[in-house]
Amino acid sequence: QVQLAESGGGLVQAGGSLRLSCAASSSIFSGLAMGWYRQLPGNRRELVASLTRSGAANYADSVEGRFSIARDNNNNTLYLQMNSLKPEDTSVYYCAPWPPVGDWGQGTQVTVSS
Repeated sequence: QVQLAESGGGLVQAGGSLRLSCAASSSIFSGLAMGWYRQLPGNRRELVASLTRSGAANYADSVEGRFSIARDNNNNTLYLQMNSLKPEDTSVYYCAPWPPVGDWGQGTQVTVSS
């Protein structure tokens, strides 16, 4: 099982940008489709973006055109570039395999002020 550690969150004003990183503990990462998720009320999580092993990306309608997912298999790292941030993007963001399996990491808090 691969362990994942998210980082890069913070406080930003609306319209700003952040880049999240997710470091994987194992080279198994390169063989996995991966996703970025964010916490919703009621302990649910929403898939924000996904990336297959071959590099095909998909995005939730709410972030399409603003967020970009990428991976560096040489360094076992997944990224989420977030631009034009909105207050409704405020959440805890997690990376995980897609579909999700195993334990979730700690996540990284993103707060967007209006």
